[in-house]
Amino acid sequence: MKAVSVALLLLALLVSVHTEDLARRKKNEERGHQLYKMSNKILKHSKSKKEKEEAYQLLTEAADMGHLKAMEKLAAALLFGYHGPQNITAAVILYETLAEKGSHKGQTLQALGFMFSYGIGMEYNQAKALVYYTFGSLGGNLISQMILGYRYWVGINVPRNCEAALTNYRKVAYFIANKLEKNEEMPVEKVRLMEKSENLSSNNDFLDWDVHQYYKFLAERGDTQIQKAFYYFLKAAKAGNTHGMAFLGKMFLEGSVAVTQSNASAFKYFTMAAEKGNAVGLWGLGVLYFQGKGVPVNYTEAFKYFHIAAEKGLADAQFQLGVMYHSGSGVRKDYKLAFKYFYLASQNGQPIAVYYLAQMYAAGTGVFRSCQNAVELYRSVCELGSWSEKFLTAYFAYQDGNIDSSLIQYALLAEMGYEVAQSNSAFILESEQVKILSNDQMYPLALLLWNRAAAQGNAFARVKTGDYHFYGYGTKKDYVTAAIHYSLAVDHHIAQAMFNLAYMYEHGLGIPEDIHLAKRWYDLAAQTNPDASIPVFLARMKLEVKLLFSEMQLFKQFTSSWKMSKLDTVLRPHWDLFALVVIVILLVLLIRNR
Repeated sequence: MKAVSVALLLLALLVSVHTEDLARRKKNEERGHQLYKMSNKILKHSKSKKEKEEAYQLLTEAADMGHLKAMEKLAAALLFGYHGPQNITAAVILYETLAEKGSHKGQTLQALGFMFSYGIGMEYNQAKALVYYTFGSLGGNLISQMILGYRYWVGINVPRNCEAALTNYRKVAYFIANKLEKNEEMPVEKVRLMEKSENLSSNNDFLDWDVHQYYKFLAERGDTQIQKAFYYFLKAAKAGNTHGMAFLGKMFLEGSVAVTQSNASAFKYFTMAAEKGNAVGLWGLGVLYFQGKGVPVNYTEAFKYFHIAAEKGLADAQFQLGVMYHSGSGVRKDYKLAFKYFYLASQNGQPIAVYYLAQMYAAGTGVFRSCQNAVELYRSVCELGSWSEKFLTAYFAYQDGNIDSSLIQYALLAEMGYEVAQSNSAFILESEQVKILSNDQMYPLALLLWNRAAAQGNAFARVKTGDYHFYGYGTKKDYVTAAIHYSLAVDHHIAQAMFNLAYMYEHGLGIPEDIHLAKRWYDLAAQTNPDASIPVFLARMKLEVKLLFSEMQLFKQFTSSWKMSKLDTVLRPHWDLFALVVIVILLVLLIRNR
C-alpha cells in the first residue's frame, strides 16, 4: 500500500509540475505575443531613432520568450541591419534555431538559402542555396519563388527551363496583381550608385527619408496626408481645375479614414470633370456604371465613357476596355481586341494590364502562346512587389555609411533578379569597404554580379566584366574573354569599350594585332564621347610614332648593332612610356615654335 501511495504521490507531483510548466509556457507565449504586437505598432508609426531602438528591444524580449514571428523578424533585422546594429552571427543562430523548430512559413528557409548563395555567415554553397529556396518556395515564400523563377529563367545552377520559370513567376505575379488592384503597391525609385557616387553628399537628386515616409503614408492611406490632398484638390476644383474635380471624384469613390466614401459625391465630381473633357472624369463615370456604384449597372454607358477616355490616351480606360472585351461584359467577347487594349495600357504604364498580357501569352489566348513573353511580363509585375522598398532603405543605408547593411539588402534584390541591384551590389563589393565578407570573396562575387547585370543588357556592366577578365580580378587573366565582352559592349555605343578594344588590337591581346583597326576604334571612341578625346589623342600619337618607326624600318637598321639590340630589349617592356615621352617632347617643341 505504501508503494502505491508513493507512486500516486509522485504522479500527482509530476502532473502538478507539468501543469505549472504549461501555465508558465502559456504565460510566456501571451507575454511574447504582447511584446511582439507592441514592437510592430511602434515600428509602424515611429520616426525617431529612440522609438525604433525601443521597438527593437521589445522584439528581442519577445524572441527570447520563443515567439516564432518575433524570432523571424529579429533574425531579419539582425541580418539586414534594420532598427539596430547588424549582427550576421546572431542572425544565423536564430535562423538555424527556427529551421530546427520547423518554421513552416518559408521565410527562414529563404534566408538560409540567401546566405549560402553569397557565403554570408556560412559557407558559399549554391547547391544548398537551391535546396533551401526550393523548400521555401514549397512553403509559399514569394521571394523564394521569385528567386527560383529567375534562376530557371537564366540557368543559375539549374538547366534553363522557361516553363519552370513561368510557374514560379506566375504565383508571385498573381499575388502582386491582387495588391495592385487594391492600390496596396506602388513603384519605388531605383537609384544606380555608380551614376550618383560623386553626388552622395547632396539630396537634391534623390528622395530623402521624409519623402520616403510620405510615400509610405500615402500607401497606408495615412489620414493626415490624405486630408492635405483632399483640401488641395477641393481648392483646385473650386478654381475650375478639371484635374482637381476628377481626383476629388476618385477620392470619394475609394474612400479613406479622411474622406468618407460617397458614390453620389464621386458621380458629381466625375461628371463635372467629364463635361470639360477630362479623361480621368470620363474613366470615373465608366467605373461607376460598370460596377453599379450609385447608378444602375450599364455596360453600354460604361463602354462609351471608357472608349472616349481611352482615345485620349488614359491607360486605366484602355485597361478597362481590355477587361470588357476579355470577359465579354456588355460587348462580344474578343480576345484580339482585349489584347490590343491591354497592350496599349501596358505601354502607358498600367501594371495590371501587363499581368493580363502575361496571362494571355501563358495560355495562348487571343495570341500565339509564348513562354518567353509570358515570363518577361510576369517578371515585370513581380518586380513591383513591396520588397522593392529595399531599394530605398539600401540607398539610405549606403548614404549613411552603413555599407554592410546596404550590401545585404541590394544582394537579396540582386538574387531576385533586379539588374540595378546586381550592379549596385558589385559596385559596393569592389569599393573594398565591406566587412562581412573576406577579401578573397569580394572580386569573385563582384564579377558574378557584373556578369549577371551584363546578361540583362547593362552595357556598363559588360565593360566591367571585360575589365575583370583583362586584369584578372576575381578570375584568371583572359584576354580573349575580355575582348569578347568589350566587343559586345561596343554594340551599345560605349566609348570605353571602343577604346579598350582599340588598345587590344594595337597590342594583339586576345585578338590579332591590327594597327588600322586600332586607329578606327580609337577614332570611334572619340566620336562617341568627347571626354575620350584626350586619351584618344595620346593613344593615336603613340600609334603614329610607332607606325613612323615601322615604316622607316629604323628598327631593322639598328638591330644589327649590339648596342641597339640591347636598347631594344630594355625599351620593349616600356614602349608605351617611351612613346608618350616622345609625344610630350614633340608637343613642347611645337608650342615653343608657335
